[in-house]
Amino acid sequence: MAICTGLLACSVAVHAQKSSGQDPQGVLTYSLPSTSLVLEVEAVQEDFYAGPYAKFASKYLGIDVRQKDSRTYSISKVSLTPYIEADHSSRYVLEAGSDRIDAAFLRLTAAGLVSVSDGSFGSGSAWRFPTPVYGDFSDKGLTSNLTSEAATLYQNVKNESAYSRVAVKQEIIVEKSLEKRAAETAAMIFDIREKRYQIVTGDTDATYSGEAMGAAVEELTRLEKDYMAMFTGYSEYQTQTMTFEVVPQKDRENQLYVAFRMSDTAGLLPADNIAGKPVILEVVPQPVAPVADEVRKAKKAEACVYYRIPAVCTVKLTDGMNVILQSRVPVYQLGTESSFPLNFNVK
Repeated sequence: MAICTGLLACSVAVHAQKSSGQDPQGVLTYSLPSTSLVLEVEAVQEDFYAGPYAKFASKYLGIDVRQKDSRTYSISKVSLTPYIEADHSSRYVLEAGSDRIDAAFLRLTAAGLVSVSDGSFGSGSAWRFPTPVYGDFSDKGLTSNLTSEAATLYQNVKNESAYSRVAVKQEIIVEKSLEKRAAETAAMIFDIREKRYQIVTGDTDATYSGEAMGAAVEELTRLEKDYMAMFTGYSEYQTQTMTFEVVPQKDRENQLYVAFRMSDTAGLLPADNIAGKPVILEVVPQPVAPVADEVRKAKKAEACVYYRIPAVCTVKLTDGMNVILQSRVPVYQLGTESSFPLNFNVK
């Protein structure tokens, strides 16, 4: 069963309970409804590992790549679901001795709320955030990023009577520098691209057709990807999911709440963990029109039914600059409390 505008029968407010946690025997008590806003947040963790030749990518491949290892988090999905629960700060006692009370009217839920059939529980909205897409031309191009220019260099060696050219040959074994290895890897990448281009266009002595052509192209693409990772690096991804709850408070001057926090190194954090950047939930109730004068002056009934009309609120989730989620949600505790005669016929 669900709540119908927070409909609750009552006559006397209860301000305290017994220390035993139980109400007096034979006394029916209940609470006005309250809305809690439950946020289920999904974040993607990216662990990036820079390639060993990253600093030479611009020189040999003509591309800009990330130079350092890093870990970043980004929100990929947010769902907001309002739930109805008992507001234990607004409890009431029902005078059950009155013969005007229809027992069929008083249907209690497990949370201690009087309910009818046309409300709603757990109806929420979800927002997804696609991964940003950027132009990537790292695997394009058949020609090297380097070129050569002709230059004439002279080296003279002085003898006793004149200058002459002397050539001395020697061979030594040395370790290749990191840049040398990067240059060779870049040359292999361009060689692979050229061979793939020749296979696709048929400009090769070998004959490829059908599955053979597809297998050859696929293998060359795999090799290119492996070599490119030496420059561009690679990323590993994990998903983090957490649930956070916000209960709006009626007496607050501003309806701004820290829903949760986001850390660059730890991801999603609870609101009380100051290690992360706060993500703010703003609840803005829409104005409610005042009651007409003739209704306001009506005679007060001796016994009445109290209920809450929820305030329809604009709920906005922001990370300081960007809007992550925005929706319209009914919030009972920010709404209006009213009443009608207990002997009102609801059949």
